[in-house]
Amino acid sequence: MPTPRPDTTRLQRLAHSYRDSAALMAAVELGLFTRVARGAETEAAVARALDLTPTNAERLVTACVALGLLVRDGDSVRNAPDVARSSSRASPPMRDRGCSSASRTGTSGGGSPAISAVATRSCSASTPTASRWSRRGGTMRRPTRSAWARRAASRARSTSPGVGRSSTWVGGSGCYCIVAAQQQPELRAIVFDLPPVVEVTHEFIASHGLADRVTAQAGDFTRDPLPAGADVVIMASNLPQYSREIIQTVITRAFAALAPGGEMHLIGEMLDDGRSGPRDPALWGLAEALWGSTGVAHSVAECRAYFERAGARDVAVHEFVAGVLTRVTGRRPG
Repeated sequence: MPTPRPDTTRLQRLAHSYRDSAALMAAVELGLFTRVARGAETEAAVARALDLTPTNAERLVTACVALGLLVRDGDSVRNAPDVARSSSRASPPMRDRGCSSASRTGTSGGGSPAISAVATRSCSASTPTASRWSRRGGTMRRPTRSAWARRAASRARSTSPGVGRSSTWVGGSGCYCIVAAQQQPELRAIVFDLPPVVEVTHEFIASHGLADRVTAQAGDFTRDPLPAGADVVIMASNLPQYSREIIQTVITRAFAALAPGGEMHLIGEMLDDGRSGPRDPALWGLAEALWGSTGVAHSVAECRAYFERAGARDVAVHEFVAGVLTRVTGRRPG
């Protein structure tokens, strides 16, 4: 049997492990567990008790549930047994000014502009910064992207007969498009992302000798016209940066831009249907409090619903990277 090719999942988890303790410290210093023990057993009650925005209360509670610090039962939460034992002996809620202010940062979902999550990190970032982010993304999980590329390219061929018509679009470094184009000579692809990212993407495309078949287009996918007539659209690894309303808008616009019979792939960190984990999407959602964005952790059920409301057919859920990323697919009727 061939030896499985290693990926970077374990190393990424180790690199991000500080987030677990940071979430615990924020919860303790805000007095979350004490308030839950005293009867603040819903996200709305937590928001009132801790003077948080509803969005930040959701982010904090979701992270603590995913870490096993709180136990969710429908809309209610309670302290885990070891947390309950500790909180019963706790002094009045501790307040750390830095942590508390960070936890309160952000909007409740209707305040800041839709693109704020990405604009803070990309539009206002220098090209060297965008380059570091794109290069890091371009080298991670290559085996998984290669497998996806074969699937997407096959789908593009089946929906668009004739050499030269097959197409796909995605963002970031363009690694999905690059791998797909390497595997399928007839594939044409567009990388759609914010201007500083696209500047770096051109370099990646040129370095692989694919400038004749893979192009990069600058724009904001929440409001600018999307490349029309694509057979495959992929949105990857930016799901927690946006609110539910924005994700619904983007997916609806993406399906409208697809060719009839075309397929969309949404790849991202997703909570399970019970919103009890895994920890990666929950912690990415909590991190959005520091960026002042509208982003939250989305569940698999919510993502399926986004597709269905956009008019997608054959909506399906697939594991992409075990315990980390999930892929939701759907087809535009045609």
